[in-house]
Amino acid sequence: MLKINEKVPDFEAEAYQNDRIRKIKFSDYRGKWMVLVFYPGDFTFVCPTELQELGELYDDFKKEGSEVLSVSKDTVFVHKAWHDNSPAIQTIKYPMVADPSGKICREFGTLTEDEGLSLRGSFVIDPDGFLKCLEIQDTSIGRSMHELLRKLQAARFVREHKGRACPASWQPGEETLKPGLNLVGKI
Repeated sequence: MLKINEKVPDFEAEAYQNDRIRKIKFSDYRGKWMVLVFYPGDFTFVCPTELQELGELYDDFKKEGSEVLSVSKDTVFVHKAWHDNSPAIQTIKYPMVADPSGKICREFGTLTEDEGLSLRGSFVIDPDGFLKCLEIQDTSIGRSMHELLRKLQAARFVREHKGRACPASWQPGEETLKPGLNLVGKI
C-alpha cells in the first residue's frame, strides 16, 4: 500500500467519460494535482451520492489545477450502463476508471480480497506524483467531497507556501501557522 510522500507508480487503464471509452495513463497527468476516488461498485446505494457530489464540485477541483478520477472494479461497459440509467451518475463529467483486475485498487490499498470490492478511498497526489493525502474507510460510510476539496486546497497551499501549515478546518483565505518553538504550548 502506498504511504504519504511516496511516488505513485504509473498505471494504465480504460476509462469511461463523456460517452467515450479511452485508455488513460497516470503519467499523462504529471504536472497536475490528481484526486482519485475509489468506491465499491456501480449500481449501489452510497456510491452515487458521493460521485454525484464529486461531479457537482468537479469545476472547483479543476480550478485548483487538478484532475479527478473515480475508480472501481467495474468495467467501462458497466460504467456506461450506470451512467445511462442513473440520474445522479448522468451528471458526471470526470473519467470513471475501470479496474476489473483490482490491480489499481490493490496498489492503493483499497481492495478487500475476500469480497473482491474496493473500500472507499480518497487520495490527493501532487503534480510530481507524490501522495499527499489519503483516507480509506468502510463501504457503509459515505465521504464528504467538500472535505476532499478542502484537503486538496490545503495540500496546494502548503506546497506553495513552504514552512506554513494549515490548522484544523482551515479554509482558503484563513490564517495559517508557521510551526516553530514560539508556538509550543501557546495554541
